[in-house]
Amino acid sequence: FSNEAGMGSTPHAHALADVKAPSEQGFVAMAGVFVDTVLISTSTAFVIMLTGSFQNLSLKSVAITQEGFEIAFGNGGIIFLAISLIFFAFTTIIGWYMFAEMNIKFMFGKKGILSYRALVVLFVFLGCLFAADMVWELADTFNGLMVIPNLIGIIFLAPQVKKIYKNFLANRKENNS
Repeated sequence: FSNEAGMGSTPHAHALADVKAPSEQGFVAMAGVFVDTVLISTSTAFVIMLTGSFQNLSLKSVAITQEGFEIAFGNGGIIFLAISLIFFAFTTIIGWYMFAEMNIKFMFGKKGILSYRALVVLFVFLGCLFAADMVWELADTFNGLMVIPNLIGIIFLAPQVKKIYKNFLANRKENNS
């Protein structure tokens, strides 16, 4: 899981940005997807392929990446990967918590917040108890379910986005003349 492209989970954060035109922040959002997907995922794939860790049939999932980083960078690679995973997990929990709380406030006002906070604590706790494979499968399932309504929204909003983008380009061209 590299980024939320197409899921509709990060517009909350981008909407908080103070920019002159929405298209500017759209470019920042696209740059984030590029960095996540092309730089981070591709470099990880190169480590796995160049070290041959994928050929160890007794390993699966994260263990393949761990072995690849250990082969390539020794203990430092494992430490780097562990620290990266800790930051990824922590920032993901905090970020998605904030996004969901914003949605709950929008839909139900403040009355649903306490119940939501209790559910978050419960699910974080359960996530620590379940097997990692099950946690990832649940995350993949619910992430997939988030994509469906978002893609419907993207399709219906595409003409409006195109209009905003054309206006942005026209204003930019006018300001540069």
